[in-house]
Amino acid sequence: MSKIKKGLVQVYTGLGKGKTTAALGMAFRASGHGYKTKIIQFMKGQINYGELNAAKKTRGLVTIVQAGRKEFVDRKRPAKVDIALAQKALELAQKEIAARKVDILVLDEINCALEFGLVSLDQVLGLLKKKPRDLELVLTGCWAHPEVIKRADLVTEMKPIKHPWEKGISARKGIEF
Repeated sequence: MSKIKKGLVQVYTGLGKGKTTAALGMAFRASGHGYKTKIIQFMKGQINYGELNAAKKTRGLVTIVQAGRKEFVDRKRPAKVDIALAQKALELAQKEIAARKVDILVLDEINCALEFGLVSLDQVLGLLKKKPRDLELVLTGCWAHPEVIKRADLVTEMKPIKHPWEKGISARKGIEF
C-alpha cells in the first residue's frame, strides 16, 4: 500500500537541462519521508551517473534501473538493440505498476524514447491508464507528446536560455552526471 493518497502524473520536458534532476530531487526528498521510488532510465546505461551511487545510500528507498547502452540512440534509425532495451524497460514499468510496491515511479527519458520510436504512444498511454490512484508517476525527457501532456496533472517545460556547452564546457562529474 502506497503512502501517497492521491498520486498525480508529472511531466518534465523541454530542451533545457534539469528534467532528470527534478525527478531525482523529488525521489530523494520522498525518501526522507520513507517513500519508495523506482526510477527506470530509458536510453541510459553503462555510465557511472552520480545518482546511481547516491541511490545506494538511501537504504533501498530509491532504486534506479538503467535500460540503455552507453552509446547515443540514432534518432532517425534506432538500432534494434535500443528498441529491445526500451521495450524491456516498458515491461518493467508495467510490472512495477501492477505490483504496487513503490510510491513513486519515474520513467526517465520515456518522452525521448517515444519521440525516437522505441516505444509507441499507445504503450505510454496504456501505462497512464493503468496507473493506480495512489502512485505518483513521473515522465521525463524532451519532446513530450501532446497526448501525454493532455493527460498529465503537472507539466514543466525546461527552456534553455544559457548553457555552459556554448562556452565549450563539457559535462562535469557530480554536476551533470
